[in-house]
Amino acid sequence: MTILLKTIKTHHVPVQYYEGGEGQPLVFLHSAGGITGDDPFLQKLAEKYHVYAPLLPGYGDSEECADLRDMLDITLHTADVIDALGLKDPILAGHSMGGMIAAELAAIAPHDVSRLALICPSGLWLDDHPMPDLFSLMPYEMPQYLFHDVEAGTALMTAGVAIDDSEWLKAYLIRNARQMGMAGKILFPIPDRGLSQRLYRIKAKTVLVWGDSDRLTVPAYAHAFKKAITGAELVSIAEAGHYVTLEKGDQVVAAIGRLG
Repeated sequence: MTILLKTIKTHHVPVQYYEGGEGQPLVFLHSAGGITGDDPFLQKLAEKYHVYAPLLPGYGDSEECADLRDMLDITLHTADVIDALGLKDPILAGHSMGGMIAAELAAIAPHDVSRLALICPSGLWLDDHPMPDLFSLMPYEMPQYLFHDVEAGTALMTAGVAIDDSEWLKAYLIRNARQMGMAGKILFPIPDRGLSQRLYRIKAKTVLVWGDSDRLTVPAYAHAFKKAITGAELVSIAEAGHYVTLEKGDQVVAAIGRLG
């Protein structure tokens, strides 16, 4: 499946986005780790949907944007992107940080989002289940929080390059600094921006997708989201971690399919 990188202009900044596939339009919002056109999950989505996956400013080689300062700015920017794409009520899906943004948009504009897929979303904070500080972790520490199969997850993250390779590490740290500069506006020091107080406003048909082995946003967060969003359905996926999109991508696509 061919997925192309394109650019559109929004109010604040040009936005790069990946587009591919046919079928119902689906907007996919990426995690703090970003996304590329050859991402296996994006490929799976494009086999069933006409997928649009915008990059937040600062991700990939996209232009950074100082005007996006907080959760509201980023949420409204996402609405602007959907408008610029000419889409009316697409399926809205988001993973991790992207799930947080998708949930915020569905809460702020409940009549504009009718189908919502939240895949291990961030955005809540449970004192009994504190989330690890992503901003303090080194690359070699990340896979244990992100994957059920840590060894296979490490290979996916590094594309077979040794994780302590100096050139790979340098490129990773440079890329990560740009990306986390944007992500930190809503995730640092904790990802609580009051979303829990707004989830009741969501009217969309909602499916929550969670890896049973998620050690970043542990399954207790799944139940907190389910309790807060009226009628939300929870799909738990065995032998999958936070990156359930990569470990069990077919099952995630099938879960999204429950939205109709």
